[in-house]
Amino acid sequence: MPNLATLILPLTLIVVFLAQSSANVFNIMHFGARPDAITDSSAALLEAWSLACASAMPSTVFVPPGRFLLRNVLLQGPCRNPAMAVRIFGTLLAPADYNAIGDKGTWLHFEGLDGLSVLGGTIDGRGAALWDCKKTRRNCPSGATNLGVTKSKNVMIAGVTSLNSQMFHIVIHSSDGVRLRGISVEAAGDSPNTDGIHVQLSGDVSIFNTRIGTGDDCISIGPGTDRLFIHNVACGPGHGISIGSLGKSYEEPGVQNITVENVAFKETQNGVRIKTWGRPSRGFVRGVVFHHATMSDVRYPIVIDQNYCPDNRNCPGQVSGVKISDVRYEDIRGTSASEVAVKFDCSKANPCEGIEMENVNLSYMNRPARASCSNAAGSASGLINPTSCLD
Repeated sequence: MPNLATLILPLTLIVVFLAQSSANVFNIMHFGARPDAITDSSAALLEAWSLACASAMPSTVFVPPGRFLLRNVLLQGPCRNPAMAVRIFGTLLAPADYNAIGDKGTWLHFEGLDGLSVLGGTIDGRGAALWDCKKTRRNCPSGATNLGVTKSKNVMIAGVTSLNSQMFHIVIHSSDGVRLRGISVEAAGDSPNTDGIHVQLSGDVSIFNTRIGTGDDCISIGPGTDRLFIHNVACGPGHGISIGSLGKSYEEPGVQNITVENVAFKETQNGVRIKTWGRPSRGFVRGVVFHHATMSDVRYPIVIDQNYCPDNRNCPGQVSGVKISDVRYEDIRGTSASEVAVKFDCSKANPCEGIEMENVNLSYMNRPARASCSNAAGSASGLINPTSCLD
C-alpha cells in the first residue's frame, strides 16, 4: 500500500500549482487522456495544446500524475500568447512497439514557438528493444528523439527526466535563447546513439545543474552552435562532452564561443573532446573554454581528434579542413584510465593553434600520465601533468 506521505506531497504541489497559476490551464484528461499506460492520449494532448495556443492569455497544458501513452506529436506555433507552458506531473510513455515512432525523427516535438516552458515530469522513450535490434540486426528504424525543440526562441526546459530514448534524448536545433535546468538523462551505458543533449545551429543556449548517464555523448555540440554555456554537469556513463563530429560537409557553419565549466566525468569514454572528420571542410572551432573539470577513471580525458573516419569510408587519405583555434583548458584534474591522458591529433592541412593549458593535473594508475601531440601549437602554464607536448 502506498505511503500516505508520498501521495500527499504531489497532490499538494498540484493544488498549489493550480491555485497560483494565472494562466488558462488545459488538463489533458479533460480531453480524453487516461493515465493507464494503455489508452492513446496523443489526440487529447494535441487538442489541449491547440486550445491553449489559440488563447490570448498565458496558457498551460497540464499533465497530471499517471502514465500517459503517446505516439509522436508535433506541438507547433506560433501561438497567440507569448507564455505557453507544458507542466508535467506524470510520465509520458512511448509505445512498446518501437516501430510506432521509430522512423518519425522526434517523438515529442516543439516547433516555431516563442516563450515556451516545459516543466517537470518524465519522458520515457522505452528504447531498450530498439537498442537490442540495432545490436543484433540490420533492418531497424533509426529511432526517435525523446524531446526536440526547433525554430524556437526564449525556451525554458526545467526539471525534466528523460529515460531510455530510442535515439538522442533532447535536441535543440535552429533555436535561440534556450535554457535547460535540472535535467536528468538516464539510459544504459551500451545504448547506441543515445546522446543526452544535442545542440546544433543554435545560439545563446545554457545547460545548468544536469545529470546525464547514457550510451553516447552526454552533451554533443554540432555545427552552427554559438554562445553555449554549460555549468555544473555530471556525466557518466557516456562518451563525455563533445564538440562534433564536425566537417562531414564541406559548406558547414562553425562552432564558437563555447564555455564548459564545473563538470564531472566518471568512468566515461572521453572527458572533453573535439572531433572532426578527416575530409575537406570550411568549418571551424574557436573561442572554447574548458575549465574546472574533474575526471574519475576517464579513458581519454582531453582529446582533439581531427582524423575521425568511421569504418574508413569516404575519408581515407584525406585531411580535416576544420580549423581549430583558441581553445583553453584550465583546472582539469583527476585520473585517466589510459596512459595517454591528453591527445591532440590535429589536421596536417590546418594545424590547431592557440591551445592554452593551465593547471592540468591528470594521473594514470598512481603515476604520471602521458601527452601526445600532432600538428598542435600553443602554451602551458602552472602545474602541468602530463608534461605539455604543445609546439
